[in-house]
Amino acid sequence: MPLSVLFCLIHTSREMHSRNKKAMELIAKGWSALKEVDRVIDYCELNDKRLIPLLRAAKENFELALEADNSNTHARYWLSKLHLKYHVPGACKAIGAALLVEAADMGDKDAQYELGCRLRVENDYVQSDQQAFYYLEKAVDQLHPGALYLLGAVYLTGDCVKKDISSALWCFHRASEKGHAGAAIAYGSLLLRVLFLRCSSPRMPNKI
Repeated sequence: MPLSVLFCLIHTSREMHSRNKKAMELIAKGWSALKEVDRVIDYCELNDKRLIPLLRAAKENFELALEADNSNTHARYWLSKLHLKYHVPGACKAIGAALLVEAADMGDKDAQYELGCRLRVENDYVQSDQQAFYYLEKAVDQLHPGALYLLGAVYLTGDCVKKDISSALWCFHRASEKGHAGAAIAYGSLLLRVLFLRCSSPRMPNKI
């Protein structure tokens, strides 16, 4: 490899690292402002003017993070939440939805989980259920605890997929390993149920 090409690659790599670092610093600032909003929002109106500076700061930092690194999925995800959930000046549901889909398609597990949940809750169409399941599975592939728990519940109830106790157990187990309290309870309860059925039915196969 020519030395000039090697230097060019090193320079490009350093530049990308610098942009990513700057984006993450801006995301941290935006996230901090948003956490402060979440801390006080229960004690005031949704459109309380005292929240505006914090919401603006969060929005500005997430937007600057995207300018610094347009490939950053975390910036897209958090900016989408601002547009979809909060009464921030200039909020637009359509922009929020577009950013959420982009972040999910780019591989952000939090965005995949949230999009899967929204598709299940906000739409009654079969196609939406299939899309929701697709994004939830993508998040599960990255071991997102919330997605694991939800997919476990889907397999347990047979909602839009074939009922599968083995898959439900696996999902609950992995989610509980990630610290999901609800999944730990569901896993223990389901495991006891399976063991009880085995004890009461000798013909039941040992494979879970």
